[in-house]
Amino acid sequence: MSRFLPDNFTIMLVVAVILASLFPVSGVAADYFGLATKVAIGLLFFLHGARLSRDVVIAGFLHWKLHLTILAATFVLFPLIGLCAGVLVPNILPPALYAGILFLCVLPSTVQSSIAFTSIAGGNVPAAICSASASNIFGMFLTPLLAGALLSASGHVGFSFDALQAILLQLLAPFILGQILQPWIGNFIRAKRTLLMPVDRGSILMVVYLAFSESVTEGLWHTISIRDLGVVVIVDMLILAIVLAITMFGSRWAGFSKQDEIAITFCGSKKSLASGIPIATVIFAGQSIGSIVLPLMLFHQIQLIVCAVIAQKYADAAKKARKEEARPATQT
Repeated sequence: MSRFLPDNFTIMLVVAVILASLFPVSGVAADYFGLATKVAIGLLFFLHGARLSRDVVIAGFLHWKLHLTILAATFVLFPLIGLCAGVLVPNILPPALYAGILFLCVLPSTVQSSIAFTSIAGGNVPAAICSASASNIFGMFLTPLLAGALLSASGHVGFSFDALQAILLQLLAPFILGQILQPWIGNFIRAKRTLLMPVDRGSILMVVYLAFSESVTEGLWHTISIRDLGVVVIVDMLILAIVLAITMFGSRWAGFSKQDEIAITFCGSKKSLASGIPIATVIFAGQSIGSIVLPLMLFHQIQLIVCAVIAQKYADAAKKARKEEARPATQT
């Protein structure tokens, strides 16, 4: 039953939303908290850059067909599904939450969970490391461009090139600095992953608290109902189910090996909360982003639950296959 229960980080996210709803930060305190949040996000992306081994990236990029397939699922398939979800607006899905769905669909893949589930399922882990990392690097450019195009096409306010410039300065520059220093500090940071985890999660919690504080002050919970939340959960589940089916069966049809199929399924169906929330604060600077990141936060937990089950199914099937292969040799 543990796989169906929220993980500790999800519980902390819920607590952050509750605290923001009851005790929102505002005024001068919000300005100082926002500055601290920007510093924390910069440190987060610096650590991402410092962790990423260049040897792994170079080796992984040799499997270009697999990586292009995953990138296509992340930045082509998802956005197309998001556009199709527009038929639900405004009768079923509120426009504000639909903007969040569109934003969700243009985000890069996760890194940690994609690799973890690929490993559990017995997939191509080096390729998963490379693809998930590349997705986040390309996402710094593609996410704001796609977000601007899709949001403008659906009648929402897009973003200016100032937003892209801000992403390059606030997110990409620290990442590049981390990559530059990676030969000297990379091993230390990878070895101290547990000690540095509070930086990763703390920065995201800070962004969530600040975002929902601003949204609550502007009346977020007066415009979004329980029914709206239920609709978003259903839409998130449908999007995930469609992408999982296409990546899983499509990779088989394309002739990929079982190990590559697993990497494509898990890397191609994920959306990154760790990258998404900081990017949202830059793209939608000055706007209320509570409704923008809410579909992403719900999708985060849904994808963890569903992919945990699928990963275990893959692992069980592989174990059964190994037993069947070993049985004739034992009998002889």
